Amino acid sequence: MNTFRNPILPGFYPDPSICRVGVDYYLVNSSFEYFPCIPIFHSRDLVHWRQIGHVIDRASQLDMTGCDCSGGSWAPTIRHHSGKFYVANTMFAGKRGNFVATADDPAGPWSDPHWIDDAPGIDPSVFFDDDGTCWFAAMQYQPNPKWSGEARIWLQELDLEAMKLVGARHDLWGGALLGALATEGPHIYKVDGWYYLLVAEGGTFHDHAVTIARSRNITGPYEGNARNPILTHRHLGLDYPIVGTGHADMVQTQNGDWWMVCLGMRPYGGYFHNLGRETFLTPVRWEEGWPIVSPGTGRVEFEYPCPSLPTCHWPTTPACDHFDSPNLALQWNFLRTPSAESWSLSDRPGFLRLKLRPQTIMEKVHPSFVGRRQQHMNFTARAAMEFSPKRANECAGVVVLQNTNFMYRLEVTRAPSGDAMVHLIKRREGTEETLCAQAIGSGRIYMKVEARNQDYSFWVSDAPDAWRPVIEKADGRILSTQVATGFVGAYIGMYASSNGRPGGNVADFDWFEYLPMDG
Repeated sequence: MNTFRNPILPGFYPDPSICRVGVDYYLVNSSFEYFPCIPIFHSRDLVHWRQIGHVIDRASQLDMTGCDCSGGSWAPTIRHHSGKFYVANTMFAGKRGNFVATADDPAGPWSDPHWIDDAPGIDPSVFFDDDGTCWFAAMQYQPNPKWSGEARIWLQELDLEAMKLVGARHDLWGGALLGALATEGPHIYKVDGWYYLLVAEGGTFHDHAVTIARSRNITGPYEGNARNPILTHRHLGLDYPIVGTGHADMVQTQNGDWWMVCLGMRPYGGYFHNLGRETFLTPVRWEEGWPIVSPGTGRVEFEYPCPSLPTCHWPTTPACDHFDSPNLALQWNFLRTPSAESWSLSDRPGFLRLKLRPQTIMEKVHPSFVGRRQQHMNFTARAAMEFSPKRANECAGVVVLQNTNFMYRLEVTRAPSGDAMVHLIKRREGTEETLCAQAIGSGRIYMKVEARNQDYSFWVSDAPDAWRPVIEKADGRILSTQVATGFVGAYIGMYASSNGRPGGNVADFDWFEYLPMDG
């Protein structure tokens, strides 16, 4: 019997939402302060996924200037109705609030955000009833809470022509557990005449859980499942290999089977998860009018039999990006909305050019940074850079970061003597420490980062494969959310800055390679 391995999307891909259109499945995730926002994936077998675009990929759609770390795009929902795709999302940047974007093709282009006025709270979702009525649901923290973090789910009709809420607002449910933190992430389904309301409870870390209620009427009243929660790992211990399961969405296949996507975390090197919250897949069976998640175990497992769907592989994304395309590949992201002044693929064809600007990656701004998710506990990343620093304030190189205050920067800069120097800088809680400084030839410089578990090692070279160590086995735990806090996973990428002074210089990256390694 063919099997698949979890997670189906490794690395920082939290808050999954899924829908099916015929034989095609589409999935979206939160992206927080990273741009483009809301990655979209496509599959035909629920196991093999390829990224096809982003919902927010034009600077004109959204200004994320000043976005806090772990602000930005939260908890999208994707649905399809009458030939059109809908994504509802919460945005904590620029114009804050809830919006709906639409597209005829999930690969885009997507509309500008339709901001939904008077839609309090977060984690919006849309549901299309049998008569075509569109309902908008979200969570809202209670103004006079009975306990810290008390929240409830509300529902109101959405006029799709005007993109406005109409009619009465209905209070649906406050979750299964008294004292539960943050009843959130609502999704509604209609099965055998019942309306089911699926939510997350317990906060998005170790105590996360999935609970469910149902009603004969869309507006309630809803009764909770006596067997709630239908999914949680909070009782399995801190040493369990998958923790924090929750924030789920369900889909029915064309064969009538049901599956659930949810987030979870894989701690390693202790209770630290540098990869962030990842997307997992688990089977669902209906029994006595309620869904049973992962029948037989009740836990998200690393391995399951594949869904009863034709296997559909996609072409493998090359491990090495030579920057020969006129557009950046979909795995690359910026911090906050980018400006045209920060990077170029056309100024020097075949190279990614980063322009040195005053902004730094240590600030809540848009720096000259292009990065991708760390997706494996053990990996190797290499880059070839051409950079000749002209002043002491100029730097360029490779960075591994969790947020503005927790990172490692492998930078080339100019020493007072005029020679080029490479520095490895550790930034923790906003305090910087130079772990190593070495002379290096200017011009073409090769950089390498290797991670084995929580040991991160850094190398440089001014000739192909003539690597020399900068620092070996640096502490990677500062890249975990347990240390750095927040909601994102670790990123690795290319960076340049003139550190608060006028720029003008450039750093050209010929290629960047990312490869998983065996443990």
